[in-house]
Amino acid sequence: MRAVVKNRIGVFHPQGFLDGTTAPLLMTLDDIQATQALKLDILLVSLKKVVFFNKNGLNIFIKILEDIHKKSGTVVGLCDYDDKKYASILKFYDDSLNFSLFKSYEIAKLFASSTKEVKADEKGFLVWHEDPSQRSALAIELFDRGHNPIVCQSEEEFEEKKGKKELYSQIIYNTYLGLLGSKIATRVTGNAIIYSVSGFLDAEILDSFDLIYHKNSLNVGFTLFIFDAYKVVSMNIHAVNFFSKLASSGAEFGANLCIVGMTFEKTPESFKNELEDAGLMFFENMDDILKDKELLKELGGSGGTNNANKRALNKVLVNELPRFINATVNTMEMMTNAKAKKTDVKVQTLEIDSTKGKLASSIGFYGNLDGLVILIFPLSIAKKSCELLLGEKTDNIEDILDTLAEFVNIIAGRVKGLLGEQGISVDITLPRTYENVDELLATVKERKGVQVNLDFEGDNFIFFLTR
Repeated sequence: MRAVVKNRIGVFHPQGFLDGTTAPLLMTLDDIQATQALKLDILLVSLKKVVFFNKNGLNIFIKILEDIHKKSGTVVGLCDYDDKKYASILKFYDDSLNFSLFKSYEIAKLFASSTKEVKADEKGFLVWHEDPSQRSALAIELFDRGHNPIVCQSEEEFEEKKGKKELYSQIIYNTYLGLLGSKIATRVTGNAIIYSVSGFLDAEILDSFDLIYHKNSLNVGFTLFIFDAYKVVSMNIHAVNFFSKLASSGAEFGANLCIVGMTFEKTPESFKNELEDAGLMFFENMDDILKDKELLKELGGSGGTNNANKRALNKVLVNELPRFINATVNTMEMMTNAKAKKTDVKVQTLEIDSTKGKLASSIGFYGNLDGLVILIFPLSIAKKSCELLLGEKTDNIEDILDTLAEFVNIIAGRVKGLLGEQGISVDITLPRTYENVDELLATVKERKGVQVNLDFEGDNFIFFLTR
C-alpha cells in the first residue's frame, strides 16, 4: 500500500480490519522506503475505510510514522475518524500520545505549510479542545497560516456556536497536535502543581512519582505542590517517609507541600502529626486553597531564593541556543504582528533595567539537555500575545498570566520538536508565571546564562537561557 500524495500531504488508506495480524501485511518495506523518499509536510493514516482497529494494529502504523518523523521531521498522525474512533485512540495512548490527530483530511490540510494561501471569502475557523494548551496551539498554527481562528473558552460556548455551522469555514474539534509538552501534572491558577494519588500509598509511590519532573519544577520556580488525596484509602510508613523527604528537599527552594482530601479513618493519626512536623499542610477541600487568594499567594505566589542550582552553562546547551531563539522570536512576531530586532547578547546573570510594568514566565526542560528558559514581557507585548488566544482584549492580569503560560508552553513545545528533529530528546515542565518580576529575580539569583535583549518596535523583550 502506497501513500496517496497531494499538496505535500501523504495519506495511507487501509481498509477493513486493522489488528496485529492484518496490519503488517498492508505495508511492505518498499512502501516504507518510497514514503521516506518523499518530501512531505504531513504523513497520515486515514481511518475512514477501517471498520475495526485495536491498539496492536494501530501500533504497526504508528511505529512506522514515528520512525519517518525522526528521520525527516514530517508531521505524522491519524485522520478521518468519527467521535467513537477518536475516543478509542485517546484510550489506547492516553499519556503517550505524541502523534497528531486530525478529524478529517480537510482539517489536516489547514496545518500543512504548503497550503498557506487563504481564500478571500474565507470565514473564521471555530476551534475547541478541552486542553487549554491544545486550544492555544491550534489557534497559533491556524493564525500562522493566515486563517482566522475563533477559539471557544468553554464546552458550553462551543456547543452553542457549533450549531451555527454556516458561520464558519470549518469547525475544528477532536483534533490534537502532537509533541506538545507534558501531562505529568496539572497547572492551576496561582502557579500550583497538583499531583493525583489514590489507593493505598506504600513504597511503590517512589516508583510512580516522577521525582526528576518534580525537581525540575522546583528549578523553574514552582513553590506550591498539592497532592489530591481524595481517593487515598490509607498509607504506611514508607509513604510517610516519602512525603517527609520530599518536603525536606523542597525546603531550600521555599516550597510548600499540601495534602488535600485525605481522611484518617484507616491511617494512624500519628502519621499526620509526623507529616505536619515535617512541614506538610492538610486541607479538607481543594477550594480551601485555590479560592483563598491570600493563602494561595502566601503558599505559592513567590519562589524562594534558589541556592541549590548554580550549574554553569555548557557548550552543548549554548550550541542549541539558535533553536530556542528562533522558536521564541517566530512565535512572538506572529502573535504580535511586530518584527523583532536583536539588540544585545551577553553571558551574564539576569539583568532587568526596571521590573515595573513587566510580567515574566519560566519553563524548564530536561532529558538529553536540561535547563531553564525565562521570558520577560512588557505588559503591552503580553497583552498583544494573549489577545488571539483569549479571543478579545483584556486588562485582567489573572487572565493574561494564565494565557501567557499557555503561550510559553507552545514556544517550549516548538523547541522540543526542533530538538527532537536533531535526535535530542527532552521533556518540559509546566510554565511558571510571575506578576511580580522581583520574585523571579530572587529565584534565579546568581545564575549565569545567555541573555538576549530583543526590541519589538520600541518594547524591550528579554530571553534568558540558563541551567
